[in-house]
Amino acid sequence: MHEIRGIFIDLGGTFRVVVENKPYSDAAKQRIVELVDTPLTAETFHTLIEERYVDYRHWAIRNACEAPEHLLWTRWLAYDCDRERLETHASKLTYLYRRCKGERVVVPGGVETVKELHRRGYTLGIISDLIGCTEIDEWLDADALRPYFSTVQQSSVTMLRKPHPAIYFQALQEAGVRPEEAVFVGDNLNRDIIGAKESDFGMTLGVEYPELAPLKLNATNMPDGVITRFTDLLHIFPGVPDVKLDAVYRRSLP
Repeated sequence: MHEIRGIFIDLGGTFRVVVENKPYSDAAKQRIVELVDTPLTAETFHTLIEERYVDYRHWAIRNACEAPEHLLWTRWLAYDCDRERLETHASKLTYLYRRCKGERVVVPGGVETVKELHRRGYTLGIISDLIGCTEIDEWLDADALRPYFSTVQQSSVTMLRKPHPAIYFQALQEAGVRPEEAVFVGDNLNRDIIGAKESDFGMTLGVEYPELAPLKLNATNMPDGVITRFTDLLHIFPGVPDVKLDAVYRRSLP
């Protein structure tokens, strides 16, 4: 019988999604070339750093590590630009680079669900892989969501990436929740779910929203259940420490 006291969530693709906003993205690209002081056009430079980011991402995933922002720019993304400018503006550059992808918004019903789960007595936490150390704090304060989360673990701050168990252990310790009484909710099975399992979480839930690609399940990354809307969590977790297992959507291996 599961007893869940802590609900830990991923951000990108789980609690927040990217919405295309061309003027928003174009402005970010333009500001990046101004800060870097490159003769390349905004679009050309963006294409270049996108190509270089692929190499960085391979390194980060292979090592379960997030590099400091100044190294991200001086070692990977813009190593042929002025080092002093990159180090000075690294935090702002990373913030803007994230904006080049589009505008990030909370999924439908997300805010209301978090507030209600908190009211029902669950301890909530965030464990997220992302570059940049300022965006999440700014968003939590702007949306007045910080009081609802007992811990916010970011790979950009801890320099640990999922599925490394250490970032999960840090979240559990700060939130004061035992692993067996915790559930992790995430859309990336090979990082979110495997990492939670390696950290002995009592339960895992995969995310399969209609607008996302179908989950690719295997025996290692199989979650205990799947949600297709963030608000599904309200049906599964009626109040501490209860779990309605009959409300969990099950998936089987193909």
